[in-house]
Parts: sequence; structure tokens; C-alpha cells
Amino acid sequence: MEKKVSEDMNKKNNGQNPHSPTSRNFALFLIIVLILFSIFYLMRQDVKKQPVELIYSDFITKASQGQVKKADIIEENISGDLVDGTLFHTFIPYNDPNLINLLINNKVNVSGSPRKELNPFLSGLIQILPWLLILGLFWFFMFRQIQGSGNKAMSFGKSKARIHKKGQMKVTFDDVAGEDEAKQELHEIIDFLKEPKKFTKIGARIPKGVLLVGPPGTGKTLLARAVAGEADVPFFSISGSDFVEMFVGVGASRVRDLFQQGLKNAPCILFIDEIDAVGRHRGAGLGGGHDEREQTLNQLLVEMDGFEANEGVILIAATNRPDVLDPALLRPGRFDRQVVVATPDLKGREGILKVHSKKIQVDADVNISVIARGTPGFSGADLENLVNEAALLAARRNNDKVTMKEFDEAKDKVLMGPERRSMILQPEEKEAVAWHEAGHALLGFILPYADPIHKVTIIPRGQALGLTQSLPEGDKHSRDKKYLLDMLVMMFGGRASEEIKLGRVDTGAGNDIQRASDIARRMICEWGMSMKLGPIYYGAKEQEIFLGREITEHKRFGERTSQLIDEEVSNLLLGCYRKALSLLKEHIKELTILATTLIDKETLDLEEIKALVKLEKLKKDKYPIKI
Repeated sequence: MEKKVSEDMNKKNNGQNPHSPTSRNFALFLIIVLILFSIFYLMRQDVKKQPVELIYSDFITKASQGQVKKADIIEENISGDLVDGTLFHTFIPYNDPNLINLLINNKVNVSGSPRKELNPFLSGLIQILPWLLILGLFWFFMFRQIQGSGNKAMSFGKSKARIHKKGQMKVTFDDVAGEDEAKQELHEIIDFLKEPKKFTKIGARIPKGVLLVGPPGTGKTLLARAVAGEADVPFFSISGSDFVEMFVGVGASRVRDLFQQGLKNAPCILFIDEIDAVGRHRGAGLGGGHDEREQTLNQLLVEMDGFEANEGVILIAATNRPDVLDPALLRPGRFDRQVVVATPDLKGREGILKVHSKKIQVDADVNISVIARGTPGFSGADLENLVNEAALLAARRNNDKVTMKEFDEAKDKVLMGPERRSMILQPEEKEAVAWHEAGHALLGFILPYADPIHKVTIIPRGQALGLTQSLPEGDKHSRDKKYLLDMLVMMFGGRASEEIKLGRVDTGAGNDIQRASDIARRMICEWGMSMKLGPIYYGAKEQEIFLGREITEHKRFGERTSQLIDEEVSNLLLGCYRKALSLLKEHIKELTILATTLIDKETLDLEEIKALVKLEKLKKDKYPIKI
């Protein structure tokens, strides 16, 4: 009954609302037409030929000389035509009894008429009509501006949540692949929204809030929408940054309004995306506008405690920064459950690729499993972008379907960046890049713990002049010491190769050195991989920071330990560089073959490298690095 009454009221308002956009547009159109008509009426006299003003003595002279053809006398005014066609007008300054005889004797066509007296009301109306129109137009626009500002002022504290009513959310769990564990955790929420008595009769309390945690692009928002679609309940979506404004109290007001709307539409789901924008740890601010964010967070904490579990309002939030959230937000009774939405594994990637491949025309030769094995570490958004890039490549080539070739090229584009074939390298630069990338590729190929080489190219891609891409054989969730050491040796392969062949070094290895230095320092200071320093974490992160809690490092060790850390990092990096030099010198023949082939072909994949090098991975560590 309530729904029907609401619909009838909406129909009535839509049909008779005097402030509807159609009425306002019609009124504006009418006013513009009146203004244009008035301007045309007032200025039409300017379009006509304007008469020449003559003084009375000149008029008498011209009449005496026979130059006046016609004269129309109205009281003290004379208008007419001269013989040459010129219009004239003059004023009679005194009563001249000889005027008529003079005009008749000189054959002037004389006429006259009494003055037409206008209605005083009509005369005044004509004079003030333009001003009334101008004032009316000014009032109309000012009224609209004031009315709009008033509406905005009244709705400034209202929630900006986007509302999807029951039945409008078409996304279901069938559209979400690769997150089976997360979907299983969320099934309880769906069951509660569909059958709350099933839980309440046994005394169970459903979680009030669910926090979706995971890297960007893993499908947190999609999961929340799928929960609403599966449960078929209203879905309110808002971003954390939509709460906080420059005015004090607005954020808290919007939080109150959001939860009030949720209670009116229960059962429903409230979804706050990027909640870290409003839920950061309290006490980290320095006052000012940051206090407004804390007031908003306080109101959110109060509202999450303010409704009962059986009221059917479920709060789902998403973030990729759970470490900066306030502890009060994460306690049981608020966000009772944290669901990790991680990057998908092999099976998950295959499922995601199948979901997105249904939207495009795929050729029969496309093997989704092969693509999934070649994309470890890809998030759901990365895989969607991969499928879209492949479809764009196929459309650019006027193909009817997307083949495996387009998928391979799209994968290279996503991994290594777009090709920049318009960037022409000088011969000496091209040679240096070829030797640099050949050093990376050869070491990555023979080192026993390094990831297999996927592709090496000297075609500029993105911001790199050349690139050697490695892909792990399977999903890796941790890295051991041997793997990290081989990775450091491989990073120094480019610089070592240039030094061996060209006898010089250049800036091309700058990024390799930076990445190697960062990994080495983390091995020593964070991962406890130094025998001298032991398994100790060196460096505590400061807590009281304005924008976060992990921006700066605070040293809690002495100068002697700091010096020892620097020595260990330096010894580690120099040891890896010496190992890279030794291995490349030992296999200079294979290095030369790779470099010269790269200069000719520009790009080599793993199979081509195998055919050229004809080596196996090293069976033992011939050059151990001690740290």
C-alpha cells in the first residue's frame, strides 16, 4: 500500500509540478521572446532613414529657392522631402503668417494634421515596458540562483550516497571469479538479509560490519555489489572522501543521514569505499581541518553502535590500507569481520579471464589456461585490462575475432609498457642497450633460483630503452634468501655486461642499482638475513604523523650499528656485482651471441634464447656470497 501511494504521488508531482524543468524552460523562453520583440520595436526607428534637422531660416531659404518638394505641418513641427529626396525636419520658433503663402507660391505640396493624443496609460506603459522586462529577467535569474543555493544549503548535510533500489542491482556472484574464499565469507551476510529469523531464533548475532581488505584492483567494490545483488536488497554506495568537507560538522551530518536512510530502507547494505579517507587513526592530526575528519570518524563509530543486529542494516567497507585505520573501527561490534580480497591464484585468474572473455569474440585457438599461467601477480583489474587491450588490437587489425597473438601482445604491453618504435636510437646506443639486456637475460637464464626469462627486447617501451621481463613459474607468496641473491646478481648483469664489452658504464643501469640497493637494505634491516647483525629489525616507524603512521623512519640504534649496516649492504651489493662479472666472463661466447642477435631481431622470447644459448641452469653455487 505504501509503495502504491508513493507511486501515485510521484505521478501527480510529475504531472503538475509548477517548478518542473519544463515549466522553467518555457518561462525563460517566453521572457527571451518578449525581450527580443521589445528591442526590435524600440530600435526599428533606427533602421529607417533618419531626417536631416534644419534650422527654420535655412528651411525658409530652401523653400524660396524651390528646393522643398513636400511639407507636412503638425503644430510647431514641419517634416517633409527636399527635391533631391532628402528627408528633413524643422521647428517653427514663432507664428509666421506668411509661411503658407511662401510654400504655395514655390509649388510646395503642403499638408497638415492635428496631433494625435495617446492614451496616457498606454504612453506610460510603452515607456516603462523595456525597464519592466529587464527587471523581470534580472529577478528571474536571481530567484533561481537563490532558490538553488537554498536547496544546496538545505541538502549540504545530506548523504551523497548513490542509491540502487531493490531489483536494480544486476551484479551477482556469477560475475565475480577468483575470490571463492571471500564469497564464502560473505554468504552468511546474504543468508541473514534473506532469512534473518534463521539466525535470530538461535540467538546468533550477524556481523554488523564487514571490512574488505586487499590490494587495488582485486574486486572489493564488485564483491560488495554482488552481495547486494544476491540478497536483492537496496544498496547505498558512497566514498569515504564524500563525507569530509571544508565546513565543520558536515561530515558527521552526512554520516547520520546515511544511517537514517539505511534504517528506512532496511534490510539494506551500506557500502563505504576507501574508508581510510575518513577512518584513519585518531590523534595523528595537528588540528584545523583534520579535526573535522576525526569528528566524522567519531560519528561513524557512534552510528555503528547505534543500531541493533536484527535491524537488517549491514555496513560493508573497502580499503587497501587497513594498517592506518583506527583500532576502534576494527573492534568486534563494528567491523566484526575482515575479508581479505587478495590477488587471484592460477585458478582464480583463469576464472576471471573466462568471465571477461565472454564479452568479446574469442578465436578457437585461444587457450585461457596458458594466458592465466603467464600472468602471475595480476589483479582482476589487470586481467580485465589485458582482455580489453587484446580486443582493441584485434579491432585495430580489422579482425573478426581475438586470437592468441593479440593476447600475447596485450600481455607484453601490460607487463612492459607500449612500444615506442618512433624513438630511434643511435647505433652506439642501440649496441649498449643490446649488451645491457643480454647480460640480464643470460644471468636470468642460467641462475638456478632466478625466475625464468619471459622476453627480452631492445625496443623502447614506456620509459625504458630496453627491457628484460621475467615471470615466475607459479604463484609465490614469499621469497627466500637464495632467490633474492640471484635476483640481485641478475639486476647487476646489465652494468657488468657493458663494462666487459664496452669498457665503460653509463646511466642505463641507474634503475637497476636503485632497486638492488633497496632490496639489499631490506634484507639486512627488515628480513634479518645478515649473519653479523642477526635477525633483528633495525628501524622503528614513527607514529604521530599528519598524513599517516609509516612515512618516516626513526632510528633506535647507535652510530656503530648504523655503520655496520652500511658495510653489510655495501658488501652484499659488491659481492653480487662481482658474481655477475665472473659469470658473464665465463660465458662470454653466449653473451656475445645474445647481444648480436638482439641487435638484429630486437626481441627474443624464452624459446629463442634456449635455441641460441644452449645452456642449462647452474647446478651449484660456484660463487657463493656470504652475508
